[in-house]
Amino acid sequence: MVFIFDEDAGKEKLRLKKEEFKYLIKVRRHQVGDEVAFRNPCESHILHTYKIEAIFPREAHLQLLSSKEYVVQHTHLLTLAWCVIDPKSIEKVLPTLNEMGVAKIVFIYCDRSQKNFKIDQKRLHRLLEASMQQCGRSVFMEFESYPNLESFLKDYKDVVVLDFTTTPLDTKERPKTVLLGCEGGFSKEEKELLAHYKVRRFNTPMILRSESAAVGVAAKILL
Repeated sequence: MVFIFDEDAGKEKLRLKKEEFKYLIKVRRHQVGDEVAFRNPCESHILHTYKIEAIFPREAHLQLLSSKEYVVQHTHLLTLAWCVIDPKSIEKVLPTLNEMGVAKIVFIYCDRSQKNFKIDQKRLHRLLEASMQQCGRSVFMEFESYPNLESFLKDYKDVVVLDFTTTPLDTKERPKTVLLGCEGGFSKEEKELLAHYKVRRFNTPMILRSESAAVGVAAKILL
């Protein structure tokens, strides 16, 4: 774990209890004198370094040593415009997308999205926190939501569409926004809306699941 999120990070004194105490002292076996990095989720661009001063049976006391601005994020701010699929599938790949550096996910209720699927952004945020502590990323991924493809395209003009076509996505292409369909792809009406946009495909004969395509796009563009 690169750092730990704590709402009290930045204060002169820090007291660790419960899960944080268990992880640092029982699992990682930190001792008195060790230095540990923290970030406050409300100001995640600041990295705080603490020294463990005392360890008790159920809590640990830490002293602030330094605070500095230290931002860790990808230089290419990629937005994935993603037609809504089963949230469980999104949650499985979200940590991977976060580690790769995806800046934003825009969820769109496309024609073939199941409208009963609801995106719990608070739960996604908790998953991001755990991932960021592991990979060191300091800037939270952003989330947006649109009720349909047409409303999304009014706000996002420069979009590359991932779909079945003859032109593969070149590694030299680094689009800022990529649109991914849901299971079953885009409807006839949606393809008409996308007729004047760049359409690209993966250079593979296999058909990818929507979540596999999301990871593939992120890897191809960001890594």
